[in-house]
Amino acid sequence: MTAALRAGGSAGTAVMRALRTPAGVRWLGFAGAVCCAIDAVLFGAPTWIRRGVSVASILRGPDGVLIMALWILGLSALCAAWWLGRRLDVSRTWVLVTAALWVVPLLFVPPLASRDMYAYACQGALVGAGFNPSVDPIAAQPCPWIESVSVVWRTTPTPYGPLWILLSGLAASFGSQAVALGIFRAYEVVALIGLALALPPLARRLHVDERRALWLVLCCPLVMVHFVGGGHNDTLAMALLVAGLALIAGRRPAGLLVAGGALLGAAIMVKSTIGVVLPFAALLASGGLRDFTAFVRRGGAVVLGAVAFIGALSLGSGLGFGWATSLSGAGESRSWTSPATAVGIAVNAVGKLVGADIDVVPAARTAALVVLLVALVVIWWRYRDADPLSGAGLALLAVIFLAPITQPWYLYWPLVLWAVATAGTRWLDAAVIAVMFLILPNGDGAWKPLQVPLAFAVTGLVIWVAWRSVRRLRTPVT
Repeated sequence: MTAALRAGGSAGTAVMRALRTPAGVRWLGFAGAVCCAIDAVLFGAPTWIRRGVSVASILRGPDGVLIMALWILGLSALCAAWWLGRRLDVSRTWVLVTAALWVVPLLFVPPLASRDMYAYACQGALVGAGFNPSVDPIAAQPCPWIESVSVVWRTTPTPYGPLWILLSGLAASFGSQAVALGIFRAYEVVALIGLALALPPLARRLHVDERRALWLVLCCPLVMVHFVGGGHNDTLAMALLVAGLALIAGRRPAGLLVAGGALLGAAIMVKSTIGVVLPFAALLASGGLRDFTAFVRRGGAVVLGAVAFIGALSLGSGLGFGWATSLSGAGESRSWTSPATAVGIAVNAVGKLVGADIDVVPAARTAALVVLLVALVVIWWRYRDADPLSGAGLALLAVIFLAPITQPWYLYWPLVLWAVATAGTRWLDAAVIAVMFLILPNGDGAWKPLQVPLAFAVTGLVIWVAWRSVRRLRTPVT
């Protein structure tokens, strides 16, 4: 018996050692990607078969246990491989090949547990029909694929900017939903290639390890599951952002500063929330506020490039500036994943226990937005002469934490910036892994029946974060 236990322990140790090698990490992650790709074929979010995607609907359907087992195994393998790979001493080429291997299995399967690509296709069809998706919902015209779109997005204007709307219109212009989905996947590939090209020069100019940056950004499990598999467009916004920052970083000529600002404007025209990075980009271009004249001149060139691109595209496309207010429609959904919403849900639940029929979610969200405005100003001021990309990542975290609606893949925004900054990412990496298991790529489904208990848990997190933030204000940024 003792000999058998020793043999088992030795075998387990050997397996762990193998998994910590470059080959072990690479093929562990690839196996995880294959498991998730099989799930996309078995269930995913097919066009006409099922309208909803949730844990309950999966378990009730055919092969439900197998699908959930593959899902858990796939996520576990991808997350473990990404975590272990952070400490590997490997070449840039090795990282790029590994990222490609993990992405390929999910390129040619149905959308993975998310219907966002179907919504993109119908929003693109709106453009072809002469409508403005920033103002007009999908239901404004008879999109031939509307039955495949999640109900919430049928009557809600798109929250994305004109650049993404035009790209969606291009994808839908072929008149085929299958072709449109293929083009959206192609956009993901182009965005990942853009990140692979832009991250190394940015990392070198900021004197950080480019191999670490590439690993954290390209091999993050969010890329395979939520972006390539689920089809969310954040990778394109981040690729444009990183390309713009690469042009801005260092003592760059004024022309490159304007061009870099234009790329930042393009990123904002995909995801408008990326706009909070712009004031930090001005600091990056000027080296901070120590030389105020340089800040006005060089930072102003960046802002000018961004504003000029945004104005030209908004007016030239004929879509106008409706995108600036379209985010309000996305906040109609209520979920415990948004801390501000979770506080409101928790207070409502307490009121119900004492017999009070109240709804404080709108008030909680409004208060959170006021706090967000103050937090963004404070963060910018604290990082005015320190690492601006660390401050930009923190500002994006504040947006995620205080916005009316929060999705798990939003954590990719600060992760990309902190991968090339001085800020440590260990706790953020752990948070990414946690949300991989908590939320499906449709932003819901895993723990919705426990919304009220989870809202109380998130309320506790809000109290802890507020306490930590006050303490942190007493510590100078270096």
